[in-house]
Amino acid sequence: MTHPPIRRYVLRQGRFSPGQQRAYAELMPRFGVPYAPQPLDFAQLFGRRAPVVAEVGSGMGETTTRIAAENPESDYLAIEVHAPGVGSLLRQIEEEALTNVRIVQHDAVEVLRDMIPAQSLAAIHVFFPDPWPKKRHHKRRLVQPAFTALAASRLASGGRLHIATDWQEYADRILEVLSTTAGLRNAADGFAPRPPWRPETKFERRGRRLGHGVWDVLFTRE
Repeated sequence: MTHPPIRRYVLRQGRFSPGQQRAYAELMPRFGVPYAPQPLDFAQLFGRRAPVVAEVGSGMGETTTRIAAENPESDYLAIEVHAPGVGSLLRQIEEEALTNVRIVQHDAVEVLRDMIPAQSLAAIHVFFPDPWPKKRHHKRRLVQPAFTALAASRLASGGRLHIATDWQEYADRILEVLSTTAGLRNAADGFAPRPPWRPETKFERRGRRLGHGVWDVLFTRE
């Protein structure tokens, strides 16, 4: 008997603002990439050959927008399941006149597995994934050995897997899992300092004011 795959996200019914809806309707045909179980041709998708970074769980898009705007020499594939977040990112792409971002609205594991060619990515960013704090829900966490092995297989030599979380127990587990993932090497001695190129989110700043910690884990593909 086969069991359905564990879903690592919840499709929350967040507010879909008129601006987000307008951006989604008008811009998704231009910047959206339909899920399909076949490898992407990045040069064709972005119209050039450049380093490609996968933004896993791009949320409302502020971080992806800023990183893409500050690094025009690279291309960014944002992966996000929630329509309001996709609409928000699309609106910011329009406002910043970005040409180096595309979006797949689909489960990140399936996108990495089915659409990303092996050894093709310069980096994978996973910023503040759902910590699923209750122990009985830990199986729903994204960062598991199967995921990190898949992520490692999609990174080019020297490519980076960068994960950030504000949940210490999850941070410890992420560090443990990555440390035992074949082909990956820790770029720091334990946790890494926040790189200056990773924007500090409003959520993160609020957490710091409340005394919450943030942990960055940065590994590279050998």
